[in-house]
Amino acid sequence: MSHSVQTFSEIVRSRRSIRRFLPTPVAPELILELLDLAACAPSGVNTQPWKVYVVTGKRKAALTEAILEENRNPTYEHRGEYDYYPGKWVEPYLSRRRHTGHELYALLGIEKKETERMRAQWARNYAFFDAPVGLVFGLDKCLGQGSFIDYGCFLQTLMLAARAKGLDTCLQAAFAEYHPVIHKALDIPDTQSIIGGMSLGYSDPQAPENTLALPRIPARDFTRFLD
Repeated sequence: MSHSVQTFSEIVRSRRSIRRFLPTPVAPELILELLDLAACAPSGVNTQPWKVYVVTGKRKAALTEAILEENRNPTYEHRGEYDYYPGKWVEPYLSRRRHTGHELYALLGIEKKETERMRAQWARNYAFFDAPVGLVFGLDKCLGQGSFIDYGCFLQTLMLAARAKGLDTCLQAAFAEYHPVIHKALDIPDTQSIIGGMSLGYSDPQAPENTLALPRIPARDFTRFLD
């Protein structure tokens, strides 16, 4: 189980994307407490655009199987309802993306040529990396692009609230490209876009992939003071 963190700096700096979880359950009351904290996030004219679907147990397993079946036997082009990544990668973003993949697969002992093992690791997204709790996030299609900014505030607050309680998360845009499957499996109305998912639980301290620590650019390198 993750260690308890105390200061705000510890909470922020200890948050990372966890890719293997323990089976330790998370109480529904605690999940609601975290979501109540996340709902304190700001939103334009207080629109509060977040729609959250929590899946556990058999419902989570069924969603995972439905997505994996579509992954194995595609019936449509797997694209999200919005562009998360650029159509063409340029520097410095291309190098950062490659570095992330290289470091993760190195920890797992996966060589660049081992495409099947890479695909298998990627597919673990859809099992919520064995976390006991999966969350899926919806957004009403009638809202504008600004709601994505609001949603980012909500998601970050949720992840930090989880760390403050000793829990861990992995935010996953990977779910967005399976929106038709998710709509059907979770009875989500077509008036909502699926913007992603999140794994929630306690980090497995023995998993090498959970030691991945990616560098952050210092503020002095991306900030300009103007007077």
